[in-house]
Amino acid sequence: MQLKINESTIHYDDLGKGPAVVLIHGFPLSRQMWAPQVEPLIAAGYRLILPDLRGFGDSEGGGRNVAMDVYADDLIGLLDYLEIERAVVGGMSMGGYVLMNLLERYPDRISGAMFLVTRAAADDEAGKQKRDELIDAVETGRKALVAETFVGVLFADETADQQPELVAEVRQWMEAVTPQGLIGGLAAMRERPDYADRLDRFRLPALVLGADQDKAIPLEHYRTLVDGLPDAEGVLIAGGGHMVNMEMPDVFNQEILRFLARF
Repeated sequence: MQLKINESTIHYDDLGKGPAVVLIHGFPLSRQMWAPQVEPLIAAGYRLILPDLRGFGDSEGGGRNVAMDVYADDLIGLLDYLEIERAVVGGMSMGGYVLMNLLERYPDRISGAMFLVTRAAADDEAGKQKRDELIDAVETGRKALVAETFVGVLFADETADQQPELVAEVRQWMEAVTPQGLIGGLAAMRERPDYADRLDRFRLPALVLGADQDKAIPLEHYRTLVDGLPDAEGVLIAGGGHMVNMEMPDVFNQEILRFLARF
């Protein structure tokens, strides 16, 4: 499905019936990453909304003018179109940064939050420099460097050894992202605000899900979210990497369904 929102065409899936659950993909991925969650959540009685953020997957747009505000506004436009007043929203990695923007600017639209292998802190200066270097690579025709960089941190070592076909599939998704999409995501992440000291404002039920083999999000960021959110429960999945929802889907699905049962 597709919809013109804020002068950009956004593609999304709207699956199942019941309470609405929105899952926001990470960088540089797409809604395809949620394939292992589709059937279990639908079978459990949820309406699953899976958007491609602008510039990713099938959605148009991107570029240096994209910010977390833009991604968040697109999602609110989608919820308005679908006549969804409130939803449980889960965000993986960059999707978690979008989730925090939604919680800050549109708190009445979210009934519960799932922080999935993500962090509250902004980029430090070294992190910003890495974003700039990747933007420069994309702008000078070397966008393959993004996939090369991220494929090395997305999976636990055991996954890379035992599921090479999964690694190859995810790499294809990353390589398919347009230059403008990559630039937009990198720029938005570089400029995102720091929420580590204001998590106490997010007073809704929250799940913080981490993975102990995650090379992209060190464990201290998981602990910051668990300790800083007023109504959070933390789940740390043993053996999972940054793509834990695909690496260990049964455990991942069990935990998010247990949380969703609260709504």
